[in-house]
Amino acid sequence: MPAAMKNTFARLAAYVKGFSAAQRTIAVIGIAALVLGGIALASFLGKASYAPLFTGLAAADASSITDQLQTDGVPYQLTDGGATILVPQDKVYSERLKAASNNLPSSNEGGYSLLDKMGVTSSEFQQDVTYKRAIEGELAKTISSMDGVKTATVQLAIPEKTVFVSEEKDPTASVFVATENGAQLTTDQVQSIVHLTSAAVEGMQPTDVSVVDQKGQTLSAVGTGATGSGADQADDYDATTRKKIQDLLDTTLGPGNASVVVSATMNQQSGTRTSESFAQPTSGPVALNESSSTEEYGSGSGAGAGATGVLGPDNIAVPNGTAANGTTGGTGTNADDGYKNESATKNNAVDKTTETTQIPAGGVERQTISVALNSRATSVQNANLQSINDLVSAAAGADNARGDQVRVAMMDFDDSAAKDAAKALEEQQQADQQQAMWSTIRTAGIVVAVLAAAVVLAIVLARRGRRQSREAVDVGELDAFAGETFELPLGVEDPLAIPGADAQTVALPTLPHDDAPTEILTTDEISAERRRQEISALAERDPKRTADLLRGLLDDRSPV
Repeated sequence: MPAAMKNTFARLAAYVKGFSAAQRTIAVIGIAALVLGGIALASFLGKASYAPLFTGLAAADASSITDQLQTDGVPYQLTDGGATILVPQDKVYSERLKAASNNLPSSNEGGYSLLDKMGVTSSEFQQDVTYKRAIEGELAKTISSMDGVKTATVQLAIPEKTVFVSEEKDPTASVFVATENGAQLTTDQVQSIVHLTSAAVEGMQPTDVSVVDQKGQTLSAVGTGATGSGADQADDYDATTRKKIQDLLDTTLGPGNASVVVSATMNQQSGTRTSESFAQPTSGPVALNESSSTEEYGSGSGAGAGATGVLGPDNIAVPNGTAANGTTGGTGTNADDGYKNESATKNNAVDKTTETTQIPAGGVERQTISVALNSRATSVQNANLQSINDLVSAAAGADNARGDQVRVAMMDFDDSAAKDAAKALEEQQQADQQQAMWSTIRTAGIVVAVLAAAVVLAIVLARRGRRQSREAVDVGELDAFAGETFELPLGVEDPLAIPGADAQTVALPTLPHDDAPTEILTTDEISAERRRQEISALAERDPKRTADLLRGLLDDRSPV
């Protein structure tokens, strides 16, 4: 290892050894945080971004595709209960092409693509079944693309065609819909599915489509259409009507001063009604066609000249004029008598109107509206009950002929629950405010503590940096007498033998003079004396190094 690097590590080790326990703890926590953050960042940056390869897969297709991914060595993830496969972003398109080359996913192949596989030897039955499957597949794909729909299955029941009109039956369809987690189809979506399916099949009516979801709920029934159950219709109507009336009363009387309840009875029977009406023309009848005929037999004068006779005995016609026996019958000549028949036929146009009405289920048979007003409210006391009754009746569309009833009454409202709720709400708001305040104080305290710790750490590091910037002095060099024994003529005397001495003092003679008095030194003074002698010895050996050492000691004593 190079000397420079070795010295760097040695200085770093010495620098770390100079840390206190708190500084070491902070340093360890900081290093651990940096290491963990680096590992997390590297893991996040090194993790591949996944994208959906296929969604809405059947179990068989998902198994085949995962086998292909394992063979190719491509990592994958399964979500949505195994129906969705995620692969790295850069592998999506290549794996889709490989799956397509292997005819995967096969369950999604359907619709009119089935007709491409039909051969020339297919029977009429196979053609009909394949065509029906193609329509079912196309409808299922279209319905599955709607928002909230996960998968869809369509089954068609198409009767065989017959020449007998009385035996013809309408085709029907059954649609199974599986929605996304937490999603629910709205009435408009169900209506869309019904009309989409019925319009795709010739002769199918919207009432011939049944829609069922994965929960087993019937969203549209055959014969009634997508109208839902009677209870649902009644609840929807009650909620809608109640909201309209409540909004009206809240606007006129003030919020909380009125309570509305609506109860409606719905008709669950459906049918068809046909009516015909005729209108009289104002300007006389208009002839569409007209025909007439005339039949006439003529008459003449003289005997038997075109004359007509009358029936005689035994239905024998006797002509007018001379009788057979030579007598003249009748009144003589009847030249003006004859037979004439005229007839005329005229066909006049008639203004005829024929109406056919489909009566769906869900009509309102009868409804009752109950309105309670708070008599303690000033706005209610000044209001006219008849006016409120009329407004409520008009807003609800009440029909007296149908038996609808509207009742408006004034009474004292029990507002104890409202007061308790308001008090609880106020207390909760105060508690939230206090919690927010303490949270702010706690956050501020943490910030201040972190800043203080950072300032203290900066000061400590600055001091350490200044100390490390000085040249290190080997303490061993101060020991000028290393390996030698420095003995002083120390003698521990009995405290009683030397006045003023105690157990902490020793007798140190300065020089062996006969008349010199004995000097008494303490232990600290002995240590200081020994250091002075060591420094003096070092100064004699290396004056420059001694000056640097003394200068460093003076800098350490100076305030930062």
